[in-house]
Amino acid sequence: MAFGQYWDETLAELADYPAKPEVELLPIRCTDFATMHSVRLTSIGPYRLFGYLSIPVGAGPFPAIYYTPKYQSVLEPIPQGSANFLRSRFVVFALAGRGQRLSDSPYSAGFPGHLTVGISDAKSYIFRGVVADGVRGLEYLLTRTEVDMERVVAIGNDIALATAALHGGATHVICQPALFVDALAKAARTGDYPLEEINDYLNLYPERRRAVSDTLSYFDMSGFAHHVKARTLLMASAPGGSLDADAMSAVSGTIQGDVDVYESQSSSYKDGLHQEEWLAREFGFADAILPEHWR
Repeated sequence: MAFGQYWDETLAELADYPAKPEVELLPIRCTDFATMHSVRLTSIGPYRLFGYLSIPVGAGPFPAIYYTPKYQSVLEPIPQGSANFLRSRFVVFALAGRGQRLSDSPYSAGFPGHLTVGISDAKSYIFRGVVADGVRGLEYLLTRTEVDMERVVAIGNDIALATAALHGGATHVICQPALFVDALAKAARTGDYPLEEINDYLNLYPERRRAVSDTLSYFDMSGFAHHVKARTLLMASAPGGSLDADAMSAVSGTIQGDVDVYESQSSSYKDGLHQEEWLAREFGFADAILPEHWR
């Protein structure tokens, strides 16, 4: 099956399941500058998902940040260490993909282990569902009247870029690939997780290598890249790393929208500052909202 057909069929299946959002106010997470809500959505499967939706107090519409599903167990309303005051400027939606906590019924992901669930069959691979979850979250965010449709950024790992490729609603993307850039070859050259999960799996099932390769071909970021028209910031690893600017050239070179590639300075402060200042400039703000410990 061709790459495009695989994802066309996935999106068609997703469309068969209405989102059926349930939204509930979370008073304990509300502030004088933003309200917080829990959101439950239906994705492919059907599978019920959980997300946090923060809406600034005041008259909108507001620019929006969509934190796509991450490769970690716990869902954060905003990333740990970020300034909570982001919620005064942006509609913020953070979604737990299937298997993450709060979206862990009936499937509770193990870390490590999540990356290879169903990997020998492209139709049953868990990340087919996770990518569909990412798309469903963006679809829902764009139904919110509080959102300025001209300023919507998807932020995350590979799922952010895949979501932008499959749904044109994101105007901007900030992506730090970690999983699906020539994954099989990179796994063979590392002992680090999460890619080491692929090595662990193939050590157990060496006869499935061809099937695993076929599955991963549908998730490689180079396949999604030429469908991305959003303004994109790619967060690469430090020079010489396995995902540095050169290693990601097959991705950055085919994205249809304007692309900036930033190579990590091996500093969460410097890397985070670059990301926040880039987003502020792109959305027309004079300054970035930074956490207190960065000032």
